[in-house]
Amino acid sequence: MFSSCLIYLFIYLLSVHYTGTLLDGTKFDSRRDMGAPFTFTLGQGQVIKGWDEGIRSMKKGENALFTIPPELAYGESGSPPTILPKATLQFDVELLSWTSVKDICKDGGLFKKILVEGEKWENPKDPDEVLVNYEARLEDGTLVKKSDGVEFTVEDGHFYPALSKAIKTMKKGQKVILTVKPQCELSMICFVHNFISFYYEVELVSFMKDKESWDIETPEKIEAAGKKKEEGNALFRAGKYAKASKRYEKAIKFIEYDTNFSIKEKKSAKDLKIACNLNDAACKLKLKDYKQAEKLCTKVLDLESTNVKALYRRAQAYIQLTDLDLAEFDIKKALEIDPNNRYIFCLQFTYI
Repeated sequence: MFSSCLIYLFIYLLSVHYTGTLLDGTKFDSRRDMGAPFTFTLGQGQVIKGWDEGIRSMKKGENALFTIPPELAYGESGSPPTILPKATLQFDVELLSWTSVKDICKDGGLFKKILVEGEKWENPKDPDEVLVNYEARLEDGTLVKKSDGVEFTVEDGHFYPALSKAIKTMKKGQKVILTVKPQCELSMICFVHNFISFYYEVELVSFMKDKESWDIETPEKIEAAGKKKEEGNALFRAGKYAKASKRYEKAIKFIEYDTNFSIKEKKSAKDLKIACNLNDAACKLKLKDYKQAEKLCTKVLDLESTNVKALYRRAQAYIQLTDLDLAEFDIKKALEIDPNNRYIFCLQFTYI
């Protein structure tokens, strides 16, 4: 199935000046007085219904005076204390500009405006490595973050999920403006500012397609698996356990089927499978996915029945799953193999 965040609509981003008054002339709001235009997306429920219906009829540069009845404004409740219940409102509106943009997530959370068209037709996918320039700013223009030539894997999204969603719609050399709303799961919104919009100017400089296992020869598969393992190790050391887990899983995919491997290559593949599954099990324990940790350790023990690390980590998983008899069995077996291992020795007392 296709992700909904890859289905996008064309919508219109409008910029207006306006002054809002009651019928007696009392002014309650004015972007003209603030000296900054108001930007919103047409038809997304970001403004009152009277605006969505009225401004839709305007042309760029046009000035219009709208008289909006309460049912198309703030209704029976009003907007106290300025706007009373059942109030009819007047808005003097100037349409400064409108731009066709793409609603990438189809929920009003992430909009893309193309500044420079890219090359060819290919878009990056989750496993691909990309090189990106970007600037991140708040609505008032304050620079939050800037980076020239940052490299990352699309699925990692660098430092926020919206970037990976946008990157997957871009082409090499394309430059865009992204408008990112809170509902697009920005991990940094709460950290930087309190639920406001961000604007990003992003340029996809280049990207490198991540090869699948069937695209490369056997020696390259082992090399590629080793590279993914090292990437996973670096991420694990950085405390990024979910991302590290994905690297280990990718490494395994390169060497999963070894029927065409030589004896030497099968030995290398086996060692990598053991290391990657053990490391992935460590990730799953950190992520409290104990059932998956148990399965990964079992895979290792199928390849090497005396692997003490696999017995130790599987016992940890069993303890968390309250399978204490199985945990005890693994601990005893591990101590038979390595009676001086203090980690295993200490583990046997954690479930007593």
